[in-house]
Amino acid sequence: MNCKKLITILLVIASMTAAACGNADTSSPESTADTTTTTTTAETQTEEETPDEETTPAEQEVQGMERYEDMIVELPPEGYDEARDGVEYPEFTKYSYFSHTAERDTNVNVLLPADYSEDKEYPVLYILHGFYDSEDWMARDQVALSRILTNLQLDGEAEEMIVVLPYIFCSKTLEYTTGMDEENCLAYDNFINDLETDLMPFIEENFSVAKGRENTAITGFSMGGRESLFIGCTHPEQFGYIAAVCPAPGLAPGQMSPEELSFPDDEKPYVLLISSSNSDGVVTTFPNNYRGSFDSNGEVFLSHVMEKTGHDASSVKPHLYNYMRMLFKD
Repeated sequence: MNCKKLITILLVIASMTAAACGNADTSSPESTADTTTTTTTAETQTEEETPDEETTPAEQEVQGMERYEDMIVELPPEGYDEARDGVEYPEFTKYSYFSHTAERDTNVNVLLPADYSEDKEYPVLYILHGFYDSEDWMARDQVALSRILTNLQLDGEAEEMIVVLPYIFCSKTLEYTTGMDEENCLAYDNFINDLETDLMPFIEENFSVAKGRENTAITGFSMGGRESLFIGCTHPEQFGYIAAVCPAPGLAPGQMSPEELSFPDDEKPYVLLISSSNSDGVVTTFPNNYRGSFDSNGEVFLSHVMEKTGHDASSVKPHLYNYMRMLFKD
């Protein structure tokens, strides 16, 4: 799908999701989140606190997430996504698993570390595609995911991990998206059940996976970003790292109330990152709505704001560059 058509489609999402998938507020309320490139919101550690002072779990998460603030860059350095001489970059391999949720075989792309070994357990990053796309979107050469991750690992900035690109349109009656209506939108929201019941067990059974929320991360683009926030907030016991880039509207209000964009005190995320672009003409200011809800609920998050990137790979790649450098450090 060409960029112009994708933008046209996603523009419709912004106007239709409110009615079709939960009556999301399509106004643009003033956001309580900063629009700086690196921002952590919610209450932070005061100067009066000392290392010996007892802190709550929420305060500990603030202190822990703060260390990633200075790591965020608006755009990565030149050459971050280019192949280096003499380096063999791993490639995605397509697998198929039976989804009981969708009642059909479903494809998934998996990227294993270059020196993958069954004798070692690896953390897992799930990355979700946008509306009308598939498990192949993030595996495209244009996204350069393998090159970005491998280069970061060679530079000592990212951990080894398994990357999973699922097909997130999950319907028993439709094999693929047919339009922007309630049935199609709910099929994306239904992926949360496929993930829990079918995909995660498949990945854990077939690959050497390190389990636990400290070893499990999720992110997504556009509709996939909406779903990654949905999944992360609904299952904080499983996902310790949660992020979204240019997340689509319709989650809160919609599937959830804004007040539900929060986490139990003992299951705060190690990282909660929202990336967006001030030049995004598709989801426009909707990412700020999510920032505002997290902020109002006293949740800590990291904010990555780009100025001139679009609703496409130009925003996705910087987001992945920042996010993958934060993963599995805890």
